[in-house]
Amino acid sequence: MGFWYLLLLLIGIVLIILGFMKKGVSAAVKAVILFFVIGVLLIIVSLVLLMPGSSDLIAELLRLE
Repeated sequence: MGFWYLLLLLIGIVLIILGFMKKGVSAAVKAVILFFVIGVLLIIVSLVLLMPGSSDLIAELLRLE
């Protein structure tokens, strides 16, 4: 499972780098913002999932026992 969380983190970092590299204001501004937002969300999710006890947190959120 840790592999997939790390993969989410890396994809998020790549999307943020792609978002920062696009500096020109053009029709692709929406795509740049989307890359940035999705990248940040993926990084946050992957860091939360990599923390110890994250399985308990997910089980509580999903009401699993």
